[in-house]
This record gives sequence, structure tokens and C-alpha cells, in this order.
Amino acid sequence: MARGKLRIYLGAAPGVGKTYAMLSEAHRRVERGTDVAVAFVEHHGRPRTEVMLHGLEQIQRRELTYRGSVFTEMDVDAALERKPAVAVVDELAHTNVPGSRNAKRWQDIEELLEAGIDVISTVNIQHLESLGDVVESITGVRQRETVPDEVVRRADQIELVDMSPQAIRRRMAHGNIYQPDKVDAALSNYFRPGNLTALRELALLWVADRVDEYLQEYRAEHSIRSTWQARERIVVGLTGGPEGRTLIRRAARMAAKGSGSEVLAVYIARSDGLTSASPKELAVQRTLVEDLGGTFHHVIGDDIPSALLEFARGVNATQIVLGSSRRKTWQYVFGPGVGATVARESGPDLDVHIVTHEEVAKGRGLPVARGARLGRARIIAGWLVGVVGPALLSLLLSGLANGPGLANDVLLFLFLTVVAALLGGQLPALASAAVGSLLLNFYFTPPTHTLTISDPQNIVAIAIFFAVAVSVASVVDLAARRTHQAARLRAESEILSFLAGSVLRGETTLNALLERVRETFGMDTVALLERSSDVDPWTCAGRAGGSDKGEPLQRPEDADVDMPVGDHMALALTGRVLPAEDRRVLAAFAAQAAVVLDRQRLVGEAERARELAEGNRIRTALLAAVSHDLRTPLASIKASVTSLRSDDVAWSPEDEAELLAGIEAGADRLDHLVGNLLDMSRLQTGTVTPLIREIDLDEVVPMALGGVPEGSVTLDIPEELPMVAVDPGLLERSVANLVENAVKYSPDGEAVLVAASALGDRVELRIADRGPGVPDSAKDRIFEPFQRYGDVPRGAGVGLGLAVARGFAEAMGGTLAAEDTPGGGMTMVLTLRAAGGRPPVRPDLPAQVTT
Repeated sequence: MARGKLRIYLGAAPGVGKTYAMLSEAHRRVERGTDVAVAFVEHHGRPRTEVMLHGLEQIQRRELTYRGSVFTEMDVDAALERKPAVAVVDELAHTNVPGSRNAKRWQDIEELLEAGIDVISTVNIQHLESLGDVVESITGVRQRETVPDEVVRRADQIELVDMSPQAIRRRMAHGNIYQPDKVDAALSNYFRPGNLTALRELALLWVADRVDEYLQEYRAEHSIRSTWQARERIVVGLTGGPEGRTLIRRAARMAAKGSGSEVLAVYIARSDGLTSASPKELAVQRTLVEDLGGTFHHVIGDDIPSALLEFARGVNATQIVLGSSRRKTWQYVFGPGVGATVARESGPDLDVHIVTHEEVAKGRGLPVARGARLGRARIIAGWLVGVVGPALLSLLLSGLANGPGLANDVLLFLFLTVVAALLGGQLPALASAAVGSLLLNFYFTPPTHTLTISDPQNIVAIAIFFAVAVSVASVVDLAARRTHQAARLRAESEILSFLAGSVLRGETTLNALLERVRETFGMDTVALLERSSDVDPWTCAGRAGGSDKGEPLQRPEDADVDMPVGDHMALALTGRVLPAEDRRVLAAFAAQAAVVLDRQRLVGEAERARELAEGNRIRTALLAAVSHDLRTPLASIKASVTSLRSDDVAWSPEDEAELLAGIEAGADRLDHLVGNLLDMSRLQTGTVTPLIREIDLDEVVPMALGGVPEGSVTLDIPEELPMVAVDPGLLERSVANLVENAVKYSPDGEAVLVAASALGDRVELRIADRGPGVPDSAKDRIFEPFQRYGDVPRGAGVGLGLAVARGFAEAMGGTLAAEDTPGGGMTMVLTLRAAGGRPPVRPDLPAQVTT
């Protein structure tokens, strides 16, 4: 049975019209005669969406009871039994109610697809698992419902439902998305213009990348080698020389002129010749290109121009940036250079930019030996010198009336043999030795024009000539092979050094490493396979290259090349069979891939262990606080209430007032403790979302002093202070905690000073007390949860006030630090962001207020 096809409508935010577009597609298919059924659609009370359900068959939902409430979910069994041609299933990332067939709705959809049912679904960009941290940093809200990126990428069709932020906010204001009582809060929080713009950009970029993947797959399937200039991709060719930084910056400026442009820096290491690249300089250039938003690639190539063009066409590049040659004038006798060759062979679809720099014509060292792989031109030249050269030399010498003599003739023929060996290697030299021996015998040893030799000395001369020629050819060939081996080892060492450095620095993920393997060896697909035991099936731990919708490798034996890593792991490659000399480097890559995979898993386990340890510490401290600090005010309240309700004691009005005051004080204290616990819980779970607006400090700070005794605080807030960009509620709570802490430790009769001042684009609020102070070693520790410094008595708090104050300050983009007060005591310095303007001067308000 063929697998069903998945069509996904992707949106940047709720309310852009994904469900409406999905139902419109369902109506179009019904009109074409397709069997369509709605397996699950939630209209959320939106009238226009609800109307779109009319005329569509809806499969009965399944009811589930959870914690005393009844929920409805998609009935997978009913959908499979009905088996329509197309099933409409809303909210791909939805988490099913416990007790459902599957934990996630995308798993329900997988069952429908496996049954051959086409599915149309919806999802928002913020629900993609890989974008969770990015979305949280933008909106301040952590998405609890996510779907793996791979599920969405495997979709046969992805359609972006786009809408401008202004249009979404208008729809929200008109009540087309949420109920009227939720509109104001939504517009002020999640649906702010900046949030919507950022989410829209994420959605557009993600879809653009997916389109690019489709394009690469199509080009690969149809063997299209020419460049399609659908998107600017600029390849920078690096030599490892100092000019590389100039080239990278020039390419980055070129990319900045067009939206969506990419920069790919590539260094090609010769496998058939030594290079002069500096590993240190390459590391610097790699860091630079990544800082500028590009990517760095390390490739092995026998012919640098061809390898560079092959790489550029493989990534569908549109431009190549190269530097002017560093070679001196005399070095051009060895060839036209990489830049000229690339420009000549690039064709009309690739623009080549030659960039000048300070290192032009300053030299790049002696020309390097090319090793055993001499190239077709040199081999042909060797054969011409070795075979044709002796024939021409024989004609020239035989035409002379008085020749130079047999000894000199032998030396001239030996010279041609040496030249043939240097140009073409061993075989042309051996041929030159054989042809030269025959020609010397035929033309220059008596009797001439015969193959007989009358003088024994001539026989010895020709024999020595042949032996010397063979020896020279062997030595030259051995030197060429040694040069090739040295060059090969140099290239391998460069790759392994680069690989080890990036892995040790933790800069390489598993997928990035596998992509590096694919690029280095020119393979189609690279996968890391593993299994638990010898009898278990292989599973894919990571993959690079190939089509996402293609069948993954099931076993290492199915690959063109497989490299075992231990007993239950293997690196599998498809595309071509690698020579044996490449397997040494491949083994290093495979070992590093296993290390990266283990490190990723250990990092995840360490993070989970850290979270568990932190949660356990918080729970332990919370239990301690509940068992003692919270019970103390409760005990006081209960004792006072019990006394008031006692019938055998006649309380005077003064006694009753005192008991009621005790009850009120205990309740206030309990409320304060519970408030701090709830605030710390919000900070720990990351649910604090500040609503930043511009406000004067003298509007907030006085409101934070309601919980301290009258006359215990002196305010000094100048009128000319700029406004601050803060959340007034969070700022009030932070200042209240700081002031209460300062008053608690201040000696009787010493007022706490609360003073504010402007420093550039920041405003500092300083709360100074004259208490015992805190040593420098403990200044950071006092801001940790459940920490109380010194001999403060039990029951005076749970040690959360300063932790909550710092958490709220950082949530607003500020900082909170402790300093020593001159003359003794401690000063809390709360630094806030200043707004753009200054408040109006109000001379009727005093500069200092004492409360």
C-alpha cells in the first residue's frame, strides 16, 4: 500500500488563517469529487472558520475523561475505519489527552499516512522543536507543544499562510481571533508588532530553506550541473594566506547588498602536492567567516580550479570571490594560476571576482612538487622527449661532418633520458633509455647503420648508458612517490587537525560533522548507524546529504563504503567506492562522529541531571520553609483566633484589639512569604513576561514603601532623572523586597537611603543601609534562593527576597548587585535602562520625601 501524502499549512502565529486555508482546500477537493472527511478541526469559536465546516463530513470524535473533566480528541480508529481519500486534521503539534492512542497528534497523522490516507494539517512556526529557544527569546513564552522538524520536513507540500503583523493585530482587535476579554492582554503581550515581525521572518526563512532543499533534490535527480541563480550564493576561495580575511570581508559586503545571500568559504587541500597553508591562519579565517554569518568548508582536491568549480556548482553558487595571485612574475612559467583558470572555465552561469589585496605579487614560496600524479600534459611531454627526442637528436648529430664523439653522444642521449624522467616519470624514461641505446648502436658505433658492435668498449659504454638511464628513472619515480605520500599525509593532517580542533572546542554537531564527511570525500549520503546488540536492527543516529524523503540506509552492508566504529556502530557512505588510502582519514572521522554523538547525549543527560538537582534543592528548601517559616505566622494566627473564641476568658477591648492586630500582622507576613514563593516559582519556570513601558521612578518607588515603618526610609530622587523602561509591577516588587531587607538589618534610628542617579543610558537606584554589611565572598551568594546571611532569626523570612528582586531586575533588562556602604553597611545597586526622554520638571514636588 502506497503511503499517503501530507500537506501542511504553516503560519507565523495564531490567527493568520491556516485553518481557514485548510478548509478551503478541503472544499476545493470535494468539488473535484475527492472523498474528504474532517477527522479533527477546532474552530475556537471563530464564526468564519466554523462556517467553513458546513458541507464537510466530520468523523465523530472520541471522548476522554481526565481529572474529572471530559475532553474530545481525534478518533484514530474511526478515521482508519472510514478511510477517506483525504483526512483533514488540524493542529499538528497538539498534545493528546492522557489515555489517547498516541501521545502527540503528529503520531496519529503518521498512522493515517501509513494507511494510505492523504492528510491536510496545520502548524505554527513556533511549534517546531528546533526553534523553541529562539521563539522563547523573542516572545518570552516557552512553547510546551512541539513537533519534530523532521516530521514537517517530510511533508510532500508545505504552504506558507502569510499575513502582515498589522493585519493580524487588526483581526485581533476586531475579535476574529480571541474573545473580546482576551484581546487587550494578547495585543500587549504575545501579539506585539515586534514579536509578530520576528515570527514572520522565522517562518519565511524556514520555508525558503525548505524550498532550497527541494531545488537541490531536483537538480541532483536530473543531473543539472549549471547554476540556477534563484538565490545569491557567494563562494570564497581561500589559500590559507593572509589575504583570506580581505576576501571574506569583501564577500560579506557583497552578500549584505542582497537579502538572503549566503557566503561559503572553502579551502581546498591538495591530495597530490604539498601546500603552504597556515593552520593558524585558516582557524582565524574560519572564525571570521562564521562571525559574519557564513560557513567554512574544507575539501580535498587534486586539481584546485576544478575542485573549486565543482564545489561552487554543487552548492548552486552564483559568484566566486578569489584574490589576485601572490606569485611573482617568474612563477607564472608554471601555469596561468588558479584565478585565471577558474575565470576561463567558470562559464556564463558563474561570476568570478578577482579582488586585489596587500599581498599581491609578494611571492608565495617555491613551486611545489606535484607528486606522482603528473597530469596528462606532463606525461605526453615526457613521452615526446623520451621517444621523439632521441630520434631528432640522432638526425641532428648524423648530419654533422665531424660529430662530437661517442662519449659526448652518450651524454646528450642521457640528458634526454633525465628530462623524460623529470617530465613523465619512469615509463617515458625507460622508453628513452631503450630507444637511445638502439639509436646509439645504429648510428654512432662502428660499424654504423647496423646493430652489431665491433669494439667491446662501445658495448660497455652503451650498457653503462642504459644502466644509468634506468637508475635515474627509478630514482625520479621513487622521489615522485615519496612526494605524493608526503603531500597526502600533509593534507590528511590538515583535515584531522581541523576536525579535532572543532570537535574538542564543541563547535561541531553530529549533523555538521557528517556533512563535513560528505563534502570532504564527495559522497552523496553519509549516515551514522547504531544498534544495541548484534541481533537488534540498525537505527540512524544522524544523516547528511541525499533526499529527506529517500529511503534511509537500513544496514552498513547496503552502503558503498562502511567504516565500523566499535561493535555496534558504523559510518555508512553512498556515492562511490573510496580508495584504500582514504579509509585512514575516514576512520578518524568515524571515531570523531562517535565521540560527538556520545558528547551530545552526555550533555543532554547532564542538563537533565542539573535540572533535577536544582529542582530537588528547591523542593528541599521549600519543604523546610513550609515546615517552619510558613507555620510560624499560621501558629500565631491560630493562637490569636483560639484565644478570641475562648468562652472562659473575658477579653477587654484593648486585648481584643491586640489579638486582632497580631492576626493581621501574621496574615500580612504569611501573604509576603507566599508571594515570594510564587514569584520564585515563576522565575524558576521562566513564566515571567515583563510588560515594558516608560515611567518615572518617583511614580513607582514610593508605592514600594508601604510595608516598612514610617520614618525608616529617606528618598532622594531628582526631578531631572530620565524616565526608565521597566515593568512597573516587577520594579515595585523588587524595590519593596530590597527596602524591606535593608530596614530589617539597619540599626534602630538609622534610616535607609533610597537614592537615584543617571549614568549615560542607565539609571541607578541605590538602597543603602547602615547594618553589619556582607563580606565580598558572600555578596553573590545572598542572591541565591533560600539563602539568609548571618544570624537572622528563624521565622524572619525564607531567604527569597533578594533572589526575587534580582530575577525581576534581570527580566526587565537590568542588573542588581551588592556594594559596601561607605562608613559601614551594604548598598544594593539596581541598574535600569533609561527611556528616550526626560520627565517634565515639577517644582511643586520636593526633592526629598521622608516616610
